[in-house]
Amino acid sequence: MVGVTPPLLAVDAPSLYFRAFHGIPEKAAQTPAGEPVNAIRGFLDMIAQLVRTRRPDRLVCALDADWRPAWRVALVPTYKAHRVAHGDVEEVPASLERQVPVLLEVLAAIGIPAFGVKGYEADDVLGTLAATQPGPVEVVSGDRDLFQLVDDARGTRLLYCGRGVAKLEDADEALVTAKYGVAARHYADFAAMRGDPSDGLPGVPGVGEKTAARLIGRYGGVAEILAALDDPDSGFAPGVRTKLEASREYLGRALPVCEVTTDVPLPEFTPALPRSPRDEDALLALAERWNLAGSARRLVDALAG
Repeated sequence: MVGVTPPLLAVDAPSLYFRAFHGIPEKAAQTPAGEPVNAIRGFLDMIAQLVRTRRPDRLVCALDADWRPAWRVALVPTYKAHRVAHGDVEEVPASLERQVPVLLEVLAAIGIPAFGVKGYEADDVLGTLAATQPGPVEVVSGDRDLFQLVDDARGTRLLYCGRGVAKLEDADEALVTAKYGVAARHYADFAAMRGDPSDGLPGVPGVGEKTAARLIGRYGGVAEILAALDDPDSGFAPGVRTKLEASREYLGRALPVCEVTTDVPLPEFTPALPRSPRDEDALLALAERWNLAGSARRLVDALAG
């Protein structure tokens, strides 16, 4: 539309390729030799659909250079502990793990930047892009933690794909408030109190979403809630005060774990949407080798569109 500035599409690549891997049966997307390419095909098709429907003029894919940063684990040792395969290696299906390097080769051949930053997760890269790049910025992810990045003033939205790219929730501040009862800027406080079993964060025992939202609405974020505990006249119900007092130390450590970092040192990159493949010969070779012709063509056509 006239007068509408095209957005930067900031993509949580692990979120999308995990979703593609689990959403498309391996037998439905293979090379002639029987090698699965379901994650690659699904990812490329999702990006093609996003480009067609969102009409960005910039596109960046964020990666997990460190899926479980040591500084977060030092604060909350249970952080993602249930997803460790061995040592500090994430438990990833072998057939998906083999596809990721190929996917990155395809993105490089097309000219779509994809990078992570040592010591940080993809979420932190996305947070820094949202904080530093000219708006509007549309973050694409199935990770609820990224609701905290939504900022109407900066033009930052979350395209939440919890039910798939075809059923995106286009989240502005009103949607976050309606969905969780807290402002987007307080989503990390809300998550720290509520907890998140998928990330190994226990939360405050006995404090669920409704209580967490009510406390934030009355007192503010975790820092303000903890400060209010020191005031005997602050109005906490006795049972809630007891629960919060017992979790005071945990909340102090959990909040920075839940907060997305917004000042990651990003590498140099060119976000401009490529209108044609950067290396067409390399893309053709990859498409032939890995049986990706259809998905690669759909993405190239979307970019040219």
